[in-house]
Amino acid sequence: MALFTYRGSDGPRGLELRPSVRERHLAHLQGLADAGRIRFAGPLIDAEGRPCGSLIVFEAEDLASARALAEGDPYLTEGVFERVEVHETKAVLP
Repeated sequence: MALFTYRGSDGPRGLELRPSVRERHLAHLQGLADAGRIRFAGPLIDAEGRPCGSLIVFEAEDLASARALAEGDPYLTEGVFERVEVHETKAVLP
């Protein structure tokens, strides 16, 4: 299994929409969490201390599977995220 990063960047209404979509976003990721495939997941914080996106580091079969996860996330489909980026990576440290 390969390691991927998924970075979601909030759109103009992201902060407003985030609370109403959060439970569906977490449910979308629950399968990965249950399988122990999430290495890190959490919000990106702006200079005022507010969420402005999210970063998830996780294991997936391939890039297509990783992109499908990001593209199906309610944070994207419901307008919290304006865009998502998915990249394969590899751990060097620690």
